[in-house]
Amino acid sequence: MTRCAHTDFDRRLVTCPQGETSAGWHGPYPTSSPTAAPLIVARFTKSQCRPCPVRTRCTTTTDSARTVGFPPRELRDLQLQVRAEQQTPEWQARYAVRSGAEGTINELAHGHGMRRCRYRGQQKAHLQHVFTAIAANIERLSRRPPAGEVPSSRPPTAFQNYLDQHGIPRPRAWRSARD
Repeated sequence: MTRCAHTDFDRRLVTCPQGETSAGWHGPYPTSSPTAAPLIVARFTKSQCRPCPVRTRCTTTTDSARTVGFPPRELRDLQLQVRAEQQTPEWQARYAVRSGAEGTINELAHGHGMRRCRYRGQQKAHLQHVFTAIAANIERLSRRPPAGEVPSSRPPTAFQNYLDQHGIPRPRAWRSARD
């Protein structure tokens, strides 16, 4: 189902972008995970879905009808509120700090093998973590340009090179300071 489906919680109906309304509304059901939100399921009939001209964009099933799962109204409203808050500059500034920390953790876990400890015992494991962090910092410092030089931008990706070779303008967000 495309994101443009309309959910009417009061009438317990889902309307697809083509104007068809759901034939059934069931739930909320508990999910298989104890930490996941409960789920409401709305079902459409085969006679609604089979003749639909945009069926391939809606569902991949060939013989049955479309079902749509979504959270209850309270959770959906909270989700919409949080998504709107994520667009504010204040939230993005707070998240920038977390993003940097997550990048560091990812670098240590995947680039330096921090998920596996080479030693037994808490003291030896702690030393491994400290030395690995020091090594990661030394690597980062070695990649910095000498004092007074302007850092060069990252080299373009293969996709960016393809766009340039075929005269396709890059999206504005990709353009570097030199473009």
